[in-house]
Amino acid sequence: QLQFVESGGDLVQPGGSLRLSCAPSRFTLEAYPIGWFRQAPGKGREAVSCISTGGATIYSDAVKGRFTISRDNANNTVHLQMNSLKPEDTATYYCAAACTILAAQGTNWGPGTQVTVSA
Repeated sequence: QLQFVESGGDLVQPGGSLRLSCAPSRFTLEAYPIGWFRQAPGKGREAVSCISTGGATIYSDAVKGRFTISRDNANNTVHLQMNSLKPEDTATYYCAAACTILAAQGTNWGPGTQVTVSA
């Protein structure tokens, strides 16, 4: 089963930036669409962004214009650049080989990486 390790989360002030990284445990990311998801305390997991194998990208309305997803195939990593962070972006962020919550059913979720946006 596909497994990932997420990293890059931190405590940041509103308006700040972070870059998250998603790395696979034992396979090549290039062969899969990769999505970033997040789950805030007391809320369900939601899709944030996705990048296809061909490089096409999609974003949720909540992050459009502020977040950028990209592939680094040389390093077998997918990044999520997050700018203009808001307190409502506070959540644990996960990646998966899927672009929607429905497609991610059955995913063996990794530990995620915590993003906290607070003054």
